[in-house]
Amino acid sequence: MTNSNSSSRNRRRQTPIGAAMRFLTTLSGSNFVTKRELQPVVDRVVFQSTKSGVRTMGQVSRSFRKVSKATKPIRLGSHDKAAAEAAADTTSAAPEKRSYNFDLNPSEDQQMFIETIAEFRGTRLRDVAAEANNTATVPEGLVQEVAELGVVAINVPEEFEGIATGEDTVTNALVAEALAYGDLSLAVAALAPAGVANVLTAFGTAQQQETYLPAFGSENPPAAAVALVEPQPLADPMAPVTTARRKGDQLVIEGAKALVPNAINAELFIISADFEGMPLLVIVEADAKGLTIEADPSMGLRPAGIARVILDDVTVPVDNVLGGLSRPAEDRAQELAEIIARGRIGWAALAAGTAHAVLDYVVPYVNEREAFGEPISHRQAVAFKVADIATELDGLKLVVARAAARADQGKSFFREAALAKAIATDKGMQIGSDGVQLLGGHGYVKEHPVERWYRDLRAIGIAEGVIIL
Repeated sequence: MTNSNSSSRNRRRQTPIGAAMRFLTTLSGSNFVTKRELQPVVDRVVFQSTKSGVRTMGQVSRSFRKVSKATKPIRLGSHDKAAAEAAADTTSAAPEKRSYNFDLNPSEDQQMFIETIAEFRGTRLRDVAAEANNTATVPEGLVQEVAELGVVAINVPEEFEGIATGEDTVTNALVAEALAYGDLSLAVAALAPAGVANVLTAFGTAQQQETYLPAFGSENPPAAAVALVEPQPLADPMAPVTTARRKGDQLVIEGAKALVPNAINAELFIISADFEGMPLLVIVEADAKGLTIEADPSMGLRPAGIARVILDDVTVPVDNVLGGLSRPAEDRAQELAEIIARGRIGWAALAAGTAHAVLDYVVPYVNEREAFGEPISHRQAVAFKVADIATELDGLKLVVARAAARADQGKSFFREAALAKAIATDKGMQIGSDGVQLLGGHGYVKEHPVERWYRDLRAIGIAEGVIIL
């Protein structure tokens, strides 16, 4: 990372496994496979190859080596100011614009991603979710397994060994929904590193990107989390109580963050704090002196390993301010607002995935459960409640898709993101409650996962703080 020659630094080292995976990836999207109806077979081979071919490593205590010299940060999509300026320059040739037709069907790449995750969640997430709920911890190796599917790499530019070729909020939302169908809590823990990679890619300085993003583009990305929520009633994420004060070329951070997923295993945090009356984000490594983790088991999200991060005069270099401290405070606040909005889209997508799981679980139950000699689904009250779940679920998915699509198009999406989160909070919790009710007495016992999904869905309302429409 210290090599100033960027082409040398970013050159990929071709390995036998890498060559094989690139061949399989190319083959999976070819006309040859489509014409001969071999797509399911190839998808399975790619999935199994990913599981067995990528080196799985245990939790590593890594040291991020600071980069002293850097050129310019890599930006994607709407965050690429150079591309935006070129587009506004009428004297130069207009860049090719991406077409955004109104089509809610996933692309071929997105569909393959979803199908791969679907197979993984069915064989892995559901199997460990109940035990993880009992222990309130993330199963060892699970975050790494999810990362091997590419959910972190899609947020890392190719220059840092990732696979991102552009900003893709829609794909991230689809991935979140697909994982949450398996288990919302474990999806939160598994997606937390992707959120950090996304933030570093969108707003990090060149030095910050070159210091941290190569780790997220590697085969063993670090456990990490963006920590915005604070342990105060009605906490506003745009007005953090955690404070940062400058001391020479250092920042001293004092405060606490709550609802931080997989915090006990995390190696890196992005912390929001108040600095001279305006919010900013700071990169804090987990081994910083004065930083402690306190387990904080909750009613929901228990398998996510929720904990508090306590910052007692934690000192970090001023260079760790996301995007740099020299920029106007208003720009830093705007970036925090965008991160919060993107987080709201993610939480709404997670709610949609779990709500879909509730629907798919209760439908066969009410069709098979009999009372007075016939399935209980023949009762109007039951049938109408199931129909209500399906209707609200479709509405939630449409709002999430609209918010994500606007973000990818570079349009304002703050209202749509807040609306998606508000609907997810209200309707998600209602769907969870209705699922418990439809199972009757079985909905209350842990033998069935619906009671756990209901508790997880209740957490959507407090994630990322207060919603302001």
